[in-house]
Amino acid sequence: MHRFFIPPEACHNNPLCLSPEESKHARSVLRLRIGDRVVVLNGAGKELLCQAEEVRSDSTTLSIIQENSVRPLPFEITLYQAVAKGKAMDFIIQKAAELGAHRIVPVLSERSVPDWDETKAAAKVEKWRSICVESIKQCGSAWLPGLELPMKPDDALTDARQADLSLIATLQPDAKHPREHIDAYSTEHAQAPGKLAIWIGPEGDYTPAEINTIRTAALPITLGPLVLRSETAAIYCLAVLNYELQARH
Repeated sequence: MHRFFIPPEACHNNPLCLSPEESKHARSVLRLRIGDRVVVLNGAGKELLCQAEEVRSDSTTLSIIQENSVRPLPFEITLYQAVAKGKAMDFIIQKAAELGAHRIVPVLSERSVPDWDETKAAAKVEKWRSICVESIKQCGSAWLPGLELPMKPDDALTDARQADLSLIATLQPDAKHPREHIDAYSTEHAQAPGKLAIWIGPEGDYTPAEINTIRTAALPITLGPLVLRSETAAIYCLAVLNYELQARH
């Protein structure tokens, strides 16, 4: 069944109306027809089984047949990702959404994009939100990750203090396997962390000064002896942390 996205504020009526962009895609690409059944995701935990009542290139209406509530993951992972160059950041955003990241916080490190103004940042975030929407449609998630405006490391550190456990991927010699830190937290608090933050550097990694600053609040983890691309490190960490936390919740 084809999946579409309609934001929560537009999901209160029956029938539902797809946006002009979604309508054009439904008719011209997916060849949706009257009577076809589809799934609508609202990004806030609702999954709606619908039937197409009218299909036009500029407007498609869907009647709701069944509404399901989907529980979120029992843990929240926030990715603090230094803005990567080129299309690498788009790829990271896409995979973070597919891997169930709760929030994505782009970090403006010295080795990423230092000269973003507010207009450019807002335009980039809007593009990344569209990528997140396409990702949850692809993987069937009823939850859309929160996507913040890019932050400088100091502001991101303040934001990350809400996490139960913060980790930073690094090649420094004292880095440990992420399981060791999760086990230590679980032993101390008699439960696994519910909110976890993971910091990933840009191409060339964070500067030594940035690493030292982040490490005042984040524990170092190793991803093995190989030097990974930023996008590979992000996917690796989200996959491993999902695996570890799902086993504990």
